[in-house]
Amino acid sequence: MLFAGITKMPPDDGAGVLARVAIAGNLRSPQDDPESNPGPVILAAAATGLVGFIERCGGDVDGIFGRAGIAPELAGSPTLKLRLSAYCTLFEEASRRTQNDNFGLWFGNQFQPRDLGLWGYAAVSSPTLGSALENLVNLLPYHQESSVMRLVRGDDGMVRLEYQITSSRILARRQDAELSLGMFLNLIRECCGSRWSPEEVHFEHPQPQLWKEHETAFDAPVYFGQAANALILRPELLDRPMPGRDLRLLAMMQTCLESLGSRQQGDDLFERVRSAIRVKLPIGYPSLEQIAAELRLPAAAIQRELAEHGLTYKHAVEAMRRNLAGLYLRQRHLPLTEIAFLLGYSELSAFSRAFARWTGLSPRAYRKRSDH
Repeated sequence: MLFAGITKMPPDDGAGVLARVAIAGNLRSPQDDPESNPGPVILAAAATGLVGFIERCGGDVDGIFGRAGIAPELAGSPTLKLRLSAYCTLFEEASRRTQNDNFGLWFGNQFQPRDLGLWGYAAVSSPTLGSALENLVNLLPYHQESSVMRLVRGDDGMVRLEYQITSSRILARRQDAELSLGMFLNLIRECCGSRWSPEEVHFEHPQPQLWKEHETAFDAPVYFGQAANALILRPELLDRPMPGRDLRLLAMMQTCLESLGSRQQGDDLFERVRSAIRVKLPIGYPSLEQIAAELRLPAAAIQRELAEHGLTYKHAVEAMRRNLAGLYLRQRHLPLTEIAFLLGYSELSAFSRAFARWTGLSPRAYRKRSDH
């Protein structure tokens, strides 16, 4: 991939962003080269300020970006696109190399909405908080592919702003989830004030070792191992006016985002099946019928899709369990019994037998070997 003419994002200035779009419009991105087959992408604006944040954490910028396969000067460009998998790797690697397990949490905590570039400006220029969140949801496919956001009202009357990467190939995505909810928190605080806090915060990943920092960052109860990453808020907040509302700027931001490329029509069925399996595993082995009901498809259609990839349904579940097992075992604070539960096993012994079949090692031996 070739990139050229990278410049810095201007300060809070919608006109400046438009000028940058005009300048950068002819730059190459991963999506411009079909032979590169980059997979899902994300606009590089989502990494605005990352170089400086890594330096403040004492990290090696070149080493961290190098491991992700991204040039540091790309971070912050409003129109250039990064591979979503490389973007997630970038933050996981930053967490590891700075020895800051909550790197993404605190990066998102200081990230301001306008730093998101076109997507962020579309939100802050919306007339109300409700329309700002709806614009985030509706414009997400232009900013970030293989991902989903929802604004839904629960049975308890509360509003849920949900976010999730749907690509089943991106296993390590905890840092992205935490920084993303931090970004959304700051957007809401722009409208409701810096002391506003959500009713609850939900994360799909297991509870990390330093989980109390999450309650400090969000000033709210935080729950892990949930069905989706989400901020829970009261519905009456949606009618509050946004302080930076500007319908003309909103229209320009929408047009610019849409001009960057066609809206992704959604993941293919194979990805949707694998993603549904991952979500269902913590509540037990997901049957084919359960996944079919979740996707609103005949079970036979799922079986045909898996067969085209050389898999049976049982093998698809086993492959997801095996991939996640390696990810969880590298998180040393997670007890083996909890890992077994997260993978849908009712007993540790069943997980241990399966893991030995996959690797020739017990989970405990694998964990010890990964330490060296």
